[in-house]
Amino acid sequence: MQSRRSLRLVAGALVLAVPLLGSCGFDKATDRVYTPAAGTNSRDGQVAVLSAVIVAAQPDSGTFIASLSNQTSEDDFELTSIAGAGDWSDLTIEPSDLSIDIPARGFVNLVDEDPITVRGDFDPGRIAELTLTFDSGDTVTMDVPIVFACNTYDGLDSSAAGPSESPSESPSATESPSPGDVPTDGTASPTATPTESASAASGVPAEPYDCVSVGEG
Repeated sequence: MQSRRSLRLVAGALVLAVPLLGSCGFDKATDRVYTPAAGTNSRDGQVAVLSAVIVAAQPDSGTFIASLSNQTSEDDFELTSIAGAGDWSDLTIEPSDLSIDIPARGFVNLVDEDPITVRGDFDPGRIAELTLTFDSGDTVTMDVPIVFACNTYDGLDSSAAGPSESPSESPSATESPSPGDVPTDGTASPTATPTESASAASGVPAEPYDCVSVGEG
């Protein structure tokens, strides 16, 4: 009688142990679908800012990515600007003026909008402070991680092209010199020839990160 009771207890223990053994041996965490959690969230305003990151494919520039969720059921809102804050106030963010609609109870992923580029002195691994402004008058200031454009974020950085330069702002070799630039002896004046400067190379994109070498591949 005692042996049968012992067998029943052992069998019951094995049945209870099967799910635990299965979770340890056949459903490892490394085999599950990964949901990135690098982004930061702010739900303090009427528009929640979710999974905010700056995705950088190279040093000193990146693209701001986030999801915007309108938490009201009646009012439409608009994201009007993003700017650096605190020690990050010297960031250059383009476009400086935004007009991104977030309808009532609506959800907008900035990946689907025109890119918002961020330029400054930074590398992935740092935390930038940004302020988002909405037409409701709400402002949200948050710490935003800068991440490599690898894995889940691969292809999301559109900042590599550098700031565009208007043709009217760049020197032109075909531009006619003014009368004061032409010497009386007919030789070309040095001022008529455009000179190269360090700023001319500012549009050259920086060397992109190698995701394998930075351990993100």
